[in-house]
Amino acid sequence: MLYYLAQFRDAFSPLNLFYYISFRSGGAMLSAFLITFLTAPAFIRFVLKNRVTQIIRLEGPQTHQSKSNTPIMGGLLILASTVIATLLWARPDNRFIWLCLGVIAILGVLGWTDDYRKWKRKKEGLTPSQKMAVQLALAVALATYLYISPPNPDYVTQINIPYFKNLFVNLGQVYVCFAVMVLVGSSNSVNLTDGLDGLAIGSFVVSCLTLMVFTYLAGHAQFSGYLRIIHVPGAGELTVFLSALVGAGLGFLWYNAHPAQIFMGDTGSLFLGGALGTVALIIKQELILVVVGGLFVIEALSVMAQVVSFRKFGKRIFKMAPLHHHFELLGWAEPKVTVRFWIISILLSLLALASLKLR
Repeated sequence: MLYYLAQFRDAFSPLNLFYYISFRSGGAMLSAFLITFLTAPAFIRFVLKNRVTQIIRLEGPQTHQSKSNTPIMGGLLILASTVIATLLWARPDNRFIWLCLGVIAILGVLGWTDDYRKWKRKKEGLTPSQKMAVQLALAVALATYLYISPPNPDYVTQINIPYFKNLFVNLGQVYVCFAVMVLVGSSNSVNLTDGLDGLAIGSFVVSCLTLMVFTYLAGHAQFSGYLRIIHVPGAGELTVFLSALVGAGLGFLWYNAHPAQIFMGDTGSLFLGGALGTVALIIKQELILVVVGGLFVIEALSVMAQVVSFRKFGKRIFKMAPLHHHFELLGWAEPKVTVRFWIISILLSLLALASLKLR
């Protein structure tokens, strides 16, 4: 909403700053960070008072049993801060902003319902099929909308192959199914990565910062033309949205760093992954998301491989899945696993950014 202050720049020239995406992105990041950072202590006290704490699975690493009294549902902090900062700094007439806010709100409610039921019943929350049903319904609705009202009408069902100049694959009507897989896969992969203090949110911030570059370039006609990426009018505004996510994520990481004072739970992890998938679909960078969020992909694949191997051959590939638990059981300290996985995220993000020139 602050964008409209730029209309009064003739009366007060500094207000012209509100016209620029870069300035508003910085404002969104700082605002989201401060909201999360300043409200987290009161939120932590509130959930502790009401004993809304983590229930640790007995089959998990034994070192995690000490975390059983850690507050949960911290994803509400990230969600609220992101929404407030985005509404403050983004253009309210941009359809992509409302699309992203709608997706994270629905997935946030889904995750909160799961966390609430786990806490209330002191056992498992929603069943996997219940969560998947909501995710699929949301993904189908989003994919159908993007098919009917595409970000760029010239590339409705085409996907760009990274690292190749002008190489596209037209999926036709199969694109809707592909888009559904992107959203559901990204949401669940971040959820699976959320198992160590600071691991998921730190890696997410790195991925978000990388996607910010792509959203800004995709929304700029000259830059996108020069770099040969699909131009999506209005996509630059998503930089503000992602900046808000980064700010909220950093504010949350302050309290989620080892030893964590609060966990995001499914309340946060489901919508954070959904945000990455939604943005990638809008800017037509679906495949580069596999590189940007490569760590999340690896974590998800480790779970799939473990399940298939055990069911088919009765043997486990890893000591425990997801992959971060495997390294814990190998004797790596939790902070070491987290930081090393962050390093992997940074390297993958650099590899993704390299695709802008390798065309």
